[in-house]
Amino acid sequence: MSNSRAIEALPSGWTRGHLRDVLIAIEAGKSFTCEPRPAEEGEWGIIKVSAMTWGSFRASENKAVPAGREFDKKHEIHPGDILISRANTREYVGAPVLVGECRPKLLLSDKSLRLVPSSEVDRKWLLYLLSSPGVRKYISDTATGTKDSMRNISQQALMDTPIDIPPFLEQQRIVDAIEDHLSRLDAAGKLIERSSIRLHRLRNTVSDPTFGYTVGGDADAADLPVPAGTIDSDLPRVPHGWRWRRLEDVAEVVGGVTKDSKKQSDPDLPEVPYLRVANVQRGRLDLDQISVIRVPERKAEALALQPGDVLMNEGGDRDKLGRGWVWEGQIPGVIHQNHVFRARVLSGEIEPKLLSWYANSSGAWFERNGKQSVNLASISLSKIKKFPLPVPPSTEQQRIVERIENDLSVMDNVCELVARSRVRSRSLRRALLAKAFSGRLVRQDPSDEPAGAMLMRVAAERGSTNAKPKRQRMTQRTRSTTAQQEFDV
Repeated sequence: MSNSRAIEALPSGWTRGHLRDVLIAIEAGKSFTCEPRPAEEGEWGIIKVSAMTWGSFRASENKAVPAGREFDKKHEIHPGDILISRANTREYVGAPVLVGECRPKLLLSDKSLRLVPSSEVDRKWLLYLLSSPGVRKYISDTATGTKDSMRNISQQALMDTPIDIPPFLEQQRIVDAIEDHLSRLDAAGKLIERSSIRLHRLRNTVSDPTFGYTVGGDADAADLPVPAGTIDSDLPRVPHGWRWRRLEDVAEVVGGVTKDSKKQSDPDLPEVPYLRVANVQRGRLDLDQISVIRVPERKAEALALQPGDVLMNEGGDRDKLGRGWVWEGQIPGVIHQNHVFRARVLSGEIEPKLLSWYANSSGAWFERNGKQSVNLASISLSKIKKFPLPVPPSTEQQRIVERIENDLSVMDNVCELVARSRVRSRSLRRALLAKAFSGRLVRQDPSDEPAGAMLMRVAAERGSTNAKPKRQRMTQRTRSTTAQQEFDV
């Protein structure tokens, strides 16, 4: 909350207080050694922090309680519970979720908290309050931890969260108004996402050099390439006058430099910039972070990129094989690593952009002809040299380049509008919640019972529940599986 909170006027009937004033209790679970798998039907499980993300509870994110392990059943999660993660990234620490339908036998962990509001408080109002900009800022500023990857908020700090509390009936009006506005924002958000998906597909379509040129089965088509030991199924039928060529026929294709750790400490070797897989994106080059490497001078000269060189990725995720773009001489003397291929087009054979666009639209070919290890896909230099490429007549190539560039320019403008719409939607959500919890979203009704009277009953309810109930001890039934590992959320 801002420092000016104390002097801001409250709406009629509201009371200034803290989160503890509307809660009966905050409950935390326990964590212990668990099995490295989700709980099966009939088993007990403990939720992970990944079960709690913005507005969504994912019951599948859990680990099975080991056979024979004793635990307290009071930590079981139920539909209607309001949960937050007390330890998470800066974005998610303290993020609230309302549990909807939920499988039985799921337990809180020590990194999850259950907020138990008074029956005098509207649960959905509390959920939206916890998502409001003021509360989120307080939690973000109060959470401790030296790394953004894991921040912590204590129960005491959470209870001390400053809030402004409206009468109960106004809480309900606020919830109704928020959900009415959010339903429209959600509908607009879905439209934005559908538009984004369609734009992505359309962009891939219009950037294919064969788009608009493929011919039907009755038309005269260019001869397919001669078999070369690769899987070339489903190649498009391009018109007579085009030619199918292998990449090695139209370009000099080479691999890059392999990093030698011993040479990196040799001050006599020149240090040059080099491109990694992360720099070579689909249809663009990301040059924000450029690494350097020490290599012999001759190697640096041999691998130095020239404007017009087409860069293609050799390894990474399977759907990233062959992706890349054209080097335009942005950095003098730059070379490329061994996981990035360079195709230097032979004079007059094909426009480099056409080569790169077609490679970017040929993911299926690279997947079929690549190899997959445990964590990495790759394609060999010998295979990529056999990449089949449709080459338009030289008189047609520049027109195709201009058409694709014009179409992509339009796509880029529309994508920018979609991106701005996303930002606008998030801004509207924040503004809506800020307005709601400052008393400016719905009218105040003088006939509403003031919040102060409600809070007196909350305090009485809290006092009547001070006596702790007897704990119900449970034991997970024995299973044949005995694998265990330290529970780590």
